[in-house]
Amino acid sequence: MLGYLIRRILAAIPVMGVVALFVFLLLRLTPGDPAAILAGDNATPEQLDRIRTSLGLNEPIYIQFYTWVAKLLHGDLGVSLISNKPILEMIGPRLEPSISVALATIILSILVAVPLGVIAAWKHGTWIDRCVMGLSVLGFSVPVFVIGYVLIQVFAIDLRWVPVQGFKSISAGFGPFFERIILPTCTLSFIYVALIARMTRASMLDVLGEDYVRTARAKGIGETGVLLRHALRNAAVPVITVIGSGFALLISGVVVTESVFNLPGIGRLTVDAVLARDYPVIQAMILLTSGIYVGVNLLIDVAYTLLDPRIRY
Repeated sequence: MLGYLIRRILAAIPVMGVVALFVFLLLRLTPGDPAAILAGDNATPEQLDRIRTSLGLNEPIYIQFYTWVAKLLHGDLGVSLISNKPILEMIGPRLEPSISVALATIILSILVAVPLGVIAAWKHGTWIDRCVMGLSVLGFSVPVFVIGYVLIQVFAIDLRWVPVQGFKSISAGFGPFFERIILPTCTLSFIYVALIARMTRASMLDVLGEDYVRTARAKGIGETGVLLRHALRNAAVPVITVIGSGFALLISGVVVTESVFNLPGIGRLTVDAVLARDYPVIQAMILLTSGIYVGVNLLIDVAYTLLDPRIRY
């Protein structure tokens, strides 16, 4: 198992290298001049040239790439072209809202979707199965922002149970933190409950027809034991894949939810950087997202080896 994980980690290193090269070239070769953005419309050619020199934009691309990678290896993500702040200082405060919403969404989705998928597979073809699949279709069909505005209207404006928007750190107390995170969590959970429930149901249906499940039932094992100990564990590998991929997508794809609920997360930071052509921030956010994907894939591999001994070999 340890050797397998070491090989996976070593394989992730060139992947991150290729991502870094692609991101660097993509942003450098796209139309637009960061110096012109910084200097404004009335800048003279001499002013533009001074800004390009200070940013190193007049150097050959390979020297720019070497300098950028050298700084990355020392933990320096650079400085924002617009705010002139270190990018690490900009990202730090925005990680907590995005990660909090993503973790809460995944936890709620697992707690709701996995039992629903198991029950739908167990009661395959009945009204329970049809209801679960109908809810899944509804979760896929309704846009996230529509769900968010409906929840705001009902629970924040009409019932006044929770605040409309904003975010409070958990250090300010669990109560204020929970009040402001519950609506974004429920909003994002709709689509992920649908996704995980459908995958759990499909995987369970494949497993419930296997010989070892029939053998377990023939030995007199209770239905709960058959479903949880024998069927669900063997059906968990594709479900874990969906859960892991969903978490990585949540970290990078909560832009709409952050906008609806006014959450100062990394999604909004990325959008603002793209609109302003803030190259260093865009590069840092893409690398951060790629690193999260690679890290989640490594965690998925660990879960695979624990659930399925065949993968260890």
